[in-house]
Amino acid sequence: MYSGISKTYLIGKTGPGIYDLDVFPVNTIKKSTTPNKLKVRSGQNVSLTELEEEYLISIDTRAFLVLENDTLLHEQYWGDHSLNQVSNSFSASKTVIGLLIGIAIDEGKIPSVDEPVSTYLPEFKTNGRDVLTIRHLLLMSAGFDWEESGKNPLSEAAEGYYGSDLYGLVTRLRMVEAPGKRFHYQSGNSQILGFILEKATGVTLTEYMHTKIWQPIGANSNAYWSLDREDGDEKAFCCLYASARDFALLGQLVLHNGNLNGKQIISQSFLKEMVKTPDLTTDDDVSNMRYGWHIWVYKNEGNPVHYFRGLKGQYIIVVPHQNRVIVRLGEKRGPHYKVPSSRIKDRAFRARNDAKLGHTIDLFEYLQIADRIVVERRQK
Repeated sequence: MYSGISKTYLIGKTGPGIYDLDVFPVNTIKKSTTPNKLKVRSGQNVSLTELEEEYLISIDTRAFLVLENDTLLHEQYWGDHSLNQVSNSFSASKTVIGLLIGIAIDEGKIPSVDEPVSTYLPEFKTNGRDVLTIRHLLLMSAGFDWEESGKNPLSEAAEGYYGSDLYGLVTRLRMVEAPGKRFHYQSGNSQILGFILEKATGVTLTEYMHTKIWQPIGANSNAYWSLDREDGDEKAFCCLYASARDFALLGQLVLHNGNLNGKQIISQSFLKEMVKTPDLTTDDDVSNMRYGWHIWVYKNEGNPVHYFRGLKGQYIIVVPHQNRVIVRLGEKRGPHYKVPSSRIKDRAFRARNDAKLGHTIDLFEYLQIADRIVVERRQK
């Protein structure tokens, strides 16, 4: 707890921030030796409407990018953020971990998502945890006694961010529910997947990320992964620092079914499974329609949107039916969608809107803003 206090309150902060790069030790993910030549539409950005600008500023937006048909149509920054500025992904890195699991399966380093966790982490052979599989972790359905709270300094999530022993933290976790039954978002799932990747591949997350994703997608800048201590372990559940354009390339990778720059980086078959939403219960008393294998899914009335999401409003949004990628980075995000109390028993309303549960309402704003930007761009 003292570590968290010393890295926040004692230096004038109130919690984790998107510019915490110098707060923790890091590993460097070297930029690609064959950088991606991103196509940029000529001309100035489309001017945001007054309401759009006010909204984006009100939630401390720092970057907003829109790409369609592999062309950057809009790129706007606020404050001191700029083209080459790196910032914290927070939990958007969880989807990167999901992608790396897929690559490890493609390579045969992991047999399948149904492999027991204890194959790689022997600590999980005890206390009834031997039933836990990689699939359970990917679906956030492990049933751990993990408190996912950024406000409670004594929570496991806070210890993961500020502590110095991630391996000890996650291997001590107990299962308090049967796995594979309930979607319950817990960062410990992602951290365990990170350790599985290291055991399965024999290299660090940083090395595997560089070789299998950062180099082949043509990342233009170095990325950085926060560690729990000097020469320690990467925070797989968060804290991948990169530029907005390089985050966009991760979106392009998902958009193009794992193929970028002429290379099949991750199999199309894994990505197809990744964006399915298996039937699990949720805290909203509706079936899971929101989460796949470490990726968020918004059903969008039959035109699904797949996205990476982070604590402070880090979004890499993939819109396949529009061949579009949206990147939004910032320091706040909107609240979760809630069914209005007056509509709880309205079946027709619930049928149209229950798919929004689990998603934050600013997501819908970004989709609408991007729609207007693209329409106006086409008219120029």
